[in-house]
Parts: sequence; structure tokens; C-alpha cells
Amino acid sequence: MKKQRIETTVGIFVVIGLICIGYMAVKLGDFSIFGDNSYSIYARFSAVTGLKLGSSVEVLGIEVGKVQNMVLDQKKQMAMVEFRIKKGVQIYDDAIASIKTSGLIGDKFIQIDPGGAGDLLGPGDTIIDTNAPLDIESLIGKFAFGSIGDKGDKKE
Repeated sequence: MKKQRIETTVGIFVVIGLICIGYMAVKLGDFSIFGDNSYSIYARFSAVTGLKLGSSVEVLGIEVGKVQNMVLDQKKQMAMVEFRIKKGVQIYDDAIASIKTSGLIGDKFIQIDPGGAGDLLGPGDTIIDTNAPLDIESLIGKFAFGSIGDKGDKKE
């Protein structure tokens, strides 16, 4: 009897452990069992330096999505970025998407100013007004070697 009771207790803990592992895999993997609760929006950038798949997308400082895909648009010679936005977040066609840096040398993320004067963007629509990331390395190099100011402005 005692051996059967120990085996039953161990079995219950194994089942609970497997349920916990399954739950964590779903939560950490951004996997949805009951349908998708986000939609895709696109934006064209002249450069996406430092941006990675899975980088966050923020509206007013709140994370509302993730970068899903990045491809090169050969016709327009621009980088096309697809990101998933949570349903319920309203973004208008006059929105501005910018690639920003978290901290001085942190990870890149997309910041969206949602706009408000135009029509709502729906799944598959494209944000037209974008800003490429600031190249910190070249600015530091220019500052370090003294080539920031215009040399033609010297007064004698």
C-alpha cells in the first residue's frame, strides 16, 4: 500500500510539472492556442541597422508588438519591416514609425507615434512616414576626431 501511495504522489507531481512546462512554453513563446490576438502592419525604412526579429514595437512607451519579418524591397530600394500589433491598438495612416535605441548603446526598437488625424490602419497596411535609426558610432567618431563643426565658419 505504501509503495502505491508514493507512486501516485510522484505521478501527480509529474503531471503538474508537465502542465507548468507547457504553460511556460506557451507564454514565453508568444504562442496563442485560442486564435491570434494581433495583426500585421508594415513600414519602409531607408535603413534598419541594429533592428532584429523579435525587437519590441512601442506606442507612447508601451510595448504593443514585436518585429516579425524584415525584407529588402528591390523596387523602392528600402527595407520593408513587418511587425505584429496587439488587436485593440489604434494606429492611423498619419502615424510615424521610428527606429530608436534603448539607452546609449542598447537594443533597437520601433517607436510609433500613432497619429490621429487620418483613417485607421488595418491588417496589412503600411506606415508611410518613417525615420531611420541614428548612427551613434559615426557621430562618436566625428566628435572624437573633431569633424562635427563646419570648417568654413572660422572668423578671422
